[in-house]
Parts: sequence; structure tokens; C-alpha cells
Amino acid sequence: MRAVLRIVNRVLLGIVGLALLVLGGSVLAVGLGVRPPSWWIHDGRHDVPLSAAERTRWRDQGWWWPTVIAVLAVVVLLSLWWLSAVLRRRRLAEVLVDTGDGEGALLRGRALEGVLAAEAGRLDGVERAEVQLTGRRGAPGTRVQLLLEPHVDPGQALHLLTTEALAHARDSAGLAALPAEVRLRGVKHRAERVS
Repeated sequence: MRAVLRIVNRVLLGIVGLALLVLGGSVLAVGLGVRPPSWWIHDGRHDVPLSAAERTRWRDQGWWWPTVIAVLAVVVLLSLWWLSAVLRRRRLAEVLVDTGDGEGALLRGRALEGVLAAEAGRLDGVERAEVQLTGRRGAPGTRVQLLLEPHVDPGQALHLLTTEALAHARDSAGLAALPAEVRLRGVKHRAERVS
């Protein structure tokens, strides 16, 4: 889903940016005295993009206002969806650690991610590990992506990750549970020759 949002975000930003650049540049050019082509939306410095006749041409038609309202509603809903997707935080900034005295302490999320990724990366057969904290600061979760070497048993690598790296992170942060979503991928390699 994140890749789809990233693509939609870039496409929408590109389209909006290009449209604003073309329209703003054309208005500036016409305002500075450049003669626009005959098909352009306005002719001169004192011309308006939509005349009174163009604005009121379909107002008496029965389909006009429902269509305008429906299109604007769809545009508003898509804009709100896009804005919420862009502003939503994907990473957990901090984790609440119970210190036992009733106060608690805050642990930086990036620090816990870095330590967990380093420990997972040192596991036998793991070439690289990436970790991202998710959830709430009182109940964090993790997304772990392991890049495994060709000779590694994925079940054994998952067992080592849960019993060592994730258990150490859970115990050191004083968490009751640290749920994890683990994705395993193998390193691309050439086939070995058998003789």
C-alpha cells in the first residue's frame, strides 16, 4: 500500500505542479504583453478566463448542478484522502518505557530500530536487516525485513530473530509484548555448478 501511495503522491504532485506552472506562466506572459495563440483561454491583459456567458451557459440544464456538485465532492474526498495519507506518520517516534517508579521514560524509536537492526544483522546467515517501529508508543510493534544468504534455512533465521534480537529488544525496553511482522528475502545469487 505504501508504494501505491508514493506513486499516487508523485503523480498528483507532478500534475498539479505542471498545471500551476503552465497556467501561472501563461498569465504572467500575457500580463507582460506576449501575444497568446488564438485558442488560448484569455486574449489580453484585461481579459478574464471565463466570461459571464461561458459561466452561465449550462445553468438552466437539469444535469448541470448535480454534476458540478458530484465532481467537486469527488475532488474534495480525493484531496482529503491524499492529504491524510501524506501527513500520516509511518514510523513510531518514541516508545514509552516503564521504569517501575510510576513515571516512565521515553526511548527514541530510531535508537531502538537501530539496535534491533544491528542485532538482527549479526544473526547467522543474515546479510542485512531493516527494522521499522509501528503502533502506539505504549504498545509498539515492528516490521522487520531480513535479507538472507543463500544457504540459510528461513525457519532457523526466524527462530533466531524471535528468540534473540526481538526478545532482547522487548526485555530491554520493558515491554510486555513486541509483535513483529517479518519479511524474509533471499540474496540474489548465481546458480552453483554441480559436477
